[in-house]
Amino acid sequence: MRKFKQVFLASVLASSMVVTPVFADDVSNLQNSKNAAQSEVNSLQSELQTLIEKMSKLEDELVSTGQQITQAQDDLTVAKEKEHQQYEDMKKRIKYMYEEGNSTAIETLISAENFSDLLNKAEYVQNVHSYDRKQLQEYIDTKQQIADLKAQLEEDQANLESMQSDYEAEQTTLSNTLESKKEEVADLDEQLQAAVAAAEAKRQAEEAAKAAKAAESTKSNSTVASTSNSGSQTVGNTTNNNGNNNTTVTPSAPSTPSTPSTPTVTPDTSNNNSSSDNGGSTYGNGSAILSAAAAYLGVPYVWGGTSGSGVDCSGLVYLAHQACGIPITRNSYSQGSGGQAVSDPQPGDVVCYGGHVGIYAGGGQMIHAPQPGEVVCYTSVNYAYHWYRRYW
Repeated sequence: MRKFKQVFLASVLASSMVVTPVFADDVSNLQNSKNAAQSEVNSLQSELQTLIEKMSKLEDELVSTGQQITQAQDDLTVAKEKEHQQYEDMKKRIKYMYEEGNSTAIETLISAENFSDLLNKAEYVQNVHSYDRKQLQEYIDTKQQIADLKAQLEEDQANLESMQSDYEAEQTTLSNTLESKKEEVADLDEQLQAAVAAAEAKRQAEEAAKAAKAAESTKSNSTVASTSNSGSQTVGNTTNNNGNNNTTVTPSAPSTPSTPSTPTVTPDTSNNNSSSDNGGSTYGNGSAILSAAAAYLGVPYVWGGTSGSGVDCSGLVYLAHQACGIPITRNSYSQGSGGQAVSDPQPGDVVCYGGHVGIYAGGGQMIHAPQPGEVVCYTSVNYAYHWYRRYW
């Protein structure tokens, strides 16, 4: 019976030793999978950062082009006014000459003292008419040049906007893929911790099995020794009835092995984004920023615009902060990376997307300048990929 127990314990121990490498392989495989997924996350983040830098430069070009278009429009308005004024002046001069029967020009020629003077005065009259025509033509040419420049700038702007749309679509794809990979890393991390915990539990079971085997072996040895000693004592007592040499041998209790501590597996959070709330205000409060932004409700979207006649998204954010004496950059990407990151947005904070910004109004709403063809308005903060920055 004792031999059977020993064989049984040995088989249990052997089977546990076979399972242990399997758990180790699971942990190793999960760790490799997690490392591979994390590497993809890092690569996607790098690719997304490169794309954002391109979009930032593109926005600068759009803002600059928009400002040039605005200036060209102003110049074109001035040129049209000058052309109109010149035309009106020329009409008055023609009308005067017609009403006078062109007598002024004739009198000028008749009053010549000599032939040389006559030629000079004739040339003068001709120059007056030539000057009028020349000035009018110059204004017409200037107006046409400005109109051509404005048309070219608008074409450039349309091309830039098309590029921006392509970039935004690419950014959306990258962002979605990145979020998916981050979720995969988190899932693998959970599996890894579970596998490590299972391996540790198995290791403790092995330790317990070893301890039980050791205790059984010690108990068996003690039983054999006790039986042997008992037989010897019986024989001795039979031969020596007068003695009192009976001795009881008590086997010592097996020592209990100490339970090893369970190692703690800390998940890899090196690539998690963290944010902190701004603890204080230097320039004012968010309500003032929100009020300043609300003053532009209904103003049309104009690339590069920073006035009541037109604003773009970053221009609105810039003007709202400027009105409160808060320094802030002009570009939406730099606005989205400056200030203080906040996880609990308050009215007046900047709502940031890839290539777009607005002013948080509370209750899941924001004020923003949407896109060309639209006006500054309220809308829901309903984009999946966004964050908040605070400058107040």
